[in-house]
Amino acid sequence: MKNFSTVGTRLVLAALFCGAAAAPAARAAAASKCEFRADAPDQHLVVRGDTLWDISGRFLQQPWCWPTVWGMNREQIANPHWIYPGQVIWFDRAAGRLRLGNRIEANGGVNDPATERRSPRLRTEGLGKDAVPSIPAGVIEPFLSQPLIIENDELKGAPRVVATQDDHVFIGKGDKAYVRGELNGNTSFQVFRPGNPLRDPVTKEVIGHEAFYLGTLKLQAEARGGDVHTFVVASAKEEMGKGDQLRAIPPTPMQNYVPHPPGQPVDARVMAIYGGVTHAGQNQVVSINRGKLDGLDVGAVLQLYHAGRTVSDSTAPKGWLGMSEQRVRLPDEEVGNLFIFRVFKHISYGLIMQVTAPVEVGDVAKSPE
Repeated sequence: MKNFSTVGTRLVLAALFCGAAAAPAARAAAASKCEFRADAPDQHLVVRGDTLWDISGRFLQQPWCWPTVWGMNREQIANPHWIYPGQVIWFDRAAGRLRLGNRIEANGGVNDPATERRSPRLRTEGLGKDAVPSIPAGVIEPFLSQPLIIENDELKGAPRVVATQDDHVFIGKGDKAYVRGELNGNTSFQVFRPGNPLRDPVTKEVIGHEAFYLGTLKLQAEARGGDVHTFVVASAKEEMGKGDQLRAIPPTPMQNYVPHPPGQPVDARVMAIYGGVTHAGQNQVVSINRGKLDGLDVGAVLQLYHAGRTVSDSTAPKGWLGMSEQRVRLPDEEVGNLFIFRVFKHISYGLIMQVTAPVEVGDVAKSPE
């Protein structure tokens, strides 16, 4: 485990991506915000149920500064399996350092703070199995395995169910489905039904669709002498039938990225709130109109703002013939943080971590400042 040093209580951002380049905007943002909390504890015993977000929030004013604390590079940010229940994070105020160690019992008795000793060694047994997650895993689990967002280019040419066994209207587990379309060598597919369009709040263009996840199909026999493949329903969450579309089952996304600022400036808007509601609070999921091709990766943290309203300035001189008032835009108001946990090409899912006001469609989500 890497240690870190500070200048006073301000962290040196140069350690953020040691051995990897970071965008100037990201460096400037972190340098201005990465400070210890005035009430940071001397130590924290890691327990089951802790998350990296919660632990970092105990020591830092901004939880997304966690990579700076440990001087982590990109590879370590993407695979943070190094903090486990039973370990102790120490805040050495004299040296201006955090340290990771193991709690050691004295004389075989019950642990006592007075007898705890630092043991700066890495844990290797059970690597990753019991590691502390970045954020509450249960909240985002359905969003990791199901294609709840389908981007426009995925709809074009997607294989589709053209007939069912015995011409049933709907089919379930174990039934056959006849599929037309290119399989591209894949044998296992998710079945979905396109739902509501996702419209970019800025351009007003439809850039994707929410999708209803129906279940999975397994290839039984590829088309021979024709263009219809035979599939069997492997699992069914909802009834599926003619016209439903297929998508190859993607690799399960890695869940445990360390919270960190994006590698380049990101300026996004909230497109939709999962569940069809109009306002969202802490631990709710939203989609935004930026993704992998816009510089986002899993674990990136964005700040949420209510977009500033445009109002009339009645105190300014009137315009032509004294009849029109000047219009001004009020500043965006910060309302919370968004943890990105799944990214597509131009769309991402984020979990609202902390909010001071309800989040709405159209709200701003951008790199920390």
